Amino acid sequence: MSERLGDKPAELGAHEVASWLRRHPRFLQQFPDLSMSLVVPREEGSAASLASYQLEVLRDKNRELSRRLHELFGNAQENERLAVRTHQLTLALMRQNNAGDTLRAMAASLAEDFNGDLVRLIVFRRYDDVADSEWLQIIEDGDARLQPFRDALGDGEPLCGRLQPEKHAVLYGERAEDVQSTALLPLPGVGLIAVGSRDPNRFFPGMGTLFLRMMGESLAVALRRFD
Repeated sequence: MSERLGDKPAELGAHEVASWLRRHPRFLQQFPDLSMSLVVPREEGSAASLASYQLEVLRDKNRELSRRLHELFGNAQENERLAVRTHQLTLALMRQNNAGDTLRAMAASLAEDFNGDLVRLIVFRRYDDVADSEWLQIIEDGDARLQPFRDALGDGEPLCGRLQPEKHAVLYGERAEDVQSTALLPLPGVGLIAVGSRDPNRFFPGMGTLFLRMMGESLAVALRRFD
């Protein structure tokens, strides 16, 4: 590991030694006695043999992999549950005989499947068997109250997180201050779906909205039968 420059050996620093060992990972197999004499500092301040240190590193990696696997398994189970519930909701919406029952079935499913504290629906047209209530509003598409939602209705993209106060006021009325986060799904030409939570971290920007989109599309198709 040394080179001669003239008659003097070149001195190697720690970085050169480390670089050489990286290029020769089997070095300790040739000199196993060195692995017994090497010590590696731990975070606690004590020292351990290299073999013990490597074993601890492998255990840490294994624990992290197990945690990630458990998390992925949990997400897969949750996605499977939502997929089943979304399919069941679609079938339930198609079984309803009027717009009122269709909207009620939608609201009930959202409250159960998305664990929201408040579910609110706004529809743009008036149906014979539908009236304003705490969870449902009939507001014509051109109404000035919908101005805060124009951009959302234009692109149809869901919004998740803390909405502006003017949007909360339209959606939740007197209970606007109870809501700390919202999942909002605009349905252009149909209305708005909002699921509100008292938990500020329940709905957040960037969270997945696939199943919410699918539910919204099912509602839009189901309501077309009563146009």
